[in-house]
Amino acid sequence: MPRPVKCRKVCCLPENNEFYPSGGNGGIVTLTVDEYETIRLIDKENFSQERCSWFMQVSRPTVQQIYNSARRKLAEALVTGAVIRIDGGDYKLCDGKEKQCGCGGCRRHRLCDK
Repeated sequence: MPRPVKCRKVCCLPENNEFYPSGGNGGIVTLTVDEYETIRLIDKENFSQERCSWFMQVSRPTVQQIYNSARRKLAEALVTGAVIRIDGGDYKLCDGKEKQCGCGGCRRHRLCDK
């Protein structure tokens, strides 16, 4: 019997959950919310995989698997001109009750500080 999937902590849902290429005709590629969060943390926020794993509350090899899957999907969408949709996955949203989010301040924490 396989181990149950552990939910990944996600700071917040993306503001845009679909991206359409100009003149694209390559179908739809679905990126999960946890894949989106991994791309956001590693590529945009410049986190290491180790720091990303700490933030998402999963192991580093799990982050590496999620990241590799997300990169393959993004490459497929770019090459084929597919729509990128962000939806689903095994995640839990940051509840805003932690002292520090760990990602530089998610919207929930910035709103709580005011």
